[in-house]
Amino acid sequence: MQLFIGAVVNMLFLSSMYILVALGFALLFSIMELLHVAHGVIYMVSGYICSFFLTKLGLNQWLAFLLTVLIVSCFGPFLERFCFRPFFRDFDKMLLVGVAISAIVQTTVVLAKGYQFEALPPFVTGIIKWGPITVSLERLVTFLIGGALLLVLVLFINKSKIGLQMQAVAQDLEGALLQGIDVHRVSAIACVIACGLAAVAGGLMGAYLGLGAFMGDYVFTKCLILVVLGGIGSMSGLFLAGLIIGALDAFLPIFLSGSATEALSMGILICILLLRPRGLLGRELA
Repeated sequence: MQLFIGAVVNMLFLSSMYILVALGFALLFSIMELLHVAHGVIYMVSGYICSFFLTKLGLNQWLAFLLTVLIVSCFGPFLERFCFRPFFRDFDKMLLVGVAISAIVQTTVVLAKGYQFEALPPFVTGIIKWGPITVSLERLVTFLIGGALLLVLVLFINKSKIGLQMQAVAQDLEGALLQGIDVHRVSAIACVIACGLAAVAGGLMGAYLGLGAFMGDYVFTKCLILVVLGGIGSMSGLFLAGLIIGALDAFLPIFLSGSATEALSMGILICILLLRPRGLLGRELA
């Protein structure tokens, strides 16, 4: 029972972080038709910025985390205005810009930090005991933060004026322009949200997994898997895919070694996509 409860907590923890990062990635893809290959390095750099505030400036850990999220979020409008707006909805050119950003940032981090891993101190220490069951307080708090942010974001997208404008741009660009929606403003806000979510996950996962120059590659792969498995443009599908990937990553290591876990996990996902090529909750393309 203890092992099962621990795996469930891990599943919720990992799923919330995967969905946080993938949701920002999916927003940019839906609104700007941008395959944001630099999304992973933003996640990675966020962890290093948080580490800088902690180790070099000696700030309180939660203050360092909040400053990191704020700074990285403010990088979103810069990305939209100077990197992506000149090539708006030109898939190939925006892809090349993302590759360039990713290569520059990753190379800079390698030159500055090398290939060794760093460890961020946990944001919360201790465990919760309930009879024979013990749960890591750090993972529980991380899940609660991720879950709360996801709930706020879903409400924002479905209830706010800006959120409805985002949906309109994603569904029909020309129709949105005819309605007087400022597409570039909507895109800039989407970049702020995407960068902010990546920063939250980068800081929290940096404390859990450690920091490395190539940690963003792993999370970028997870983003692609979640978006494709859930179905392009389906937020519900993204959440469902996040739970599935989180469950596989949490439960399979109990029975298998690391490499076998990855292989079996990928095999299961391929089988699902063979049965549902458009994703779990994706719509038929016209």
